[in-house]
Amino acid sequence: MVATAFRVATGMKIIMKKIWFAAAFGLALLGVAAPASAADLAAKPYVKAPPPPPPPPIYDWTGFYIGANGGWGESRNCVDFLGTGFDFADGCRERSGGLVGGQIGYRWQFNQFVVGVEGQGDWADLSNTRVSLINPLFSTRTKTDGIGLITGQIGYAWNASLFYFKGGAAVTDNRFSILSTLTGAELAAASATRWGGTVGVGWEYGFAPNWSAGIEYDHLFMGNSNNSFSVVSPIAAAFLNNRISQDVDMVTVRFNYRFGGWGAPVAARY
Repeated sequence: MVATAFRVATGMKIIMKKIWFAAAFGLALLGVAAPASAADLAAKPYVKAPPPPPPPPIYDWTGFYIGANGGWGESRNCVDFLGTGFDFADGCRERSGGLVGGQIGYRWQFNQFVVGVEGQGDWADLSNTRVSLINPLFSTRTKTDGIGLITGQIGYAWNASLFYFKGGAAVTDNRFSILSTLTGAELAAASATRWGGTVGVGWEYGFAPNWSAGIEYDHLFMGNSNNSFSVVSPIAAAFLNNRISQDVDMVTVRFNYRFGGWGAPVAARY
């Protein structure tokens, strides 16, 4: 019994030594293999992030500009004939027609606010002829063939979009005629260059670095003008003087070319 127990104990010791030896040998193999496996792995490539795109350019409205315009106008006149001891109202009339001309100016932009000055000149075809209320043998013709504006502007810009108000002085070139209703012959006439005031509003859009297009409305307050006829015929002698009031409305489409570039980056403008 004792011998048997001794042999069992001895066998167990041998088995345990083999187990410990196998474990130690396995750990040693792992320690050697781990660095080799890590060295065999390919390094992860490093890719630098691309730089952010540059900010979009901001439209700069500062600079000289020159352009052309065209559109529609309407002039409203009220005529009073003046004589010795009487003042006869010959009625009011509207006449409309085409406009075409040009403009030149300069603008300054401060952040999103824009101020400027502008001169505009237009050829006009605003004419109306009607039979006189005083005597049907006569007809009266009023004609405006030229309009000029000298104005200041103040506006607000959203990048390439500009909304503005304007106001200043206005001038019109007019001719008033008394005609024979039967023949159409001019019996008497008075020409006048009239000064008044104007206010307006407009919107303009820069569709290219130096080009812009827009639409504008202007109202002209021309007040009253007294005229003396340059020619007096026997049948028109009763109408030596008259008084004419005038208001004008204009709607024009405009194209401008500005001398300058896009302007500063976003951070410098806003």
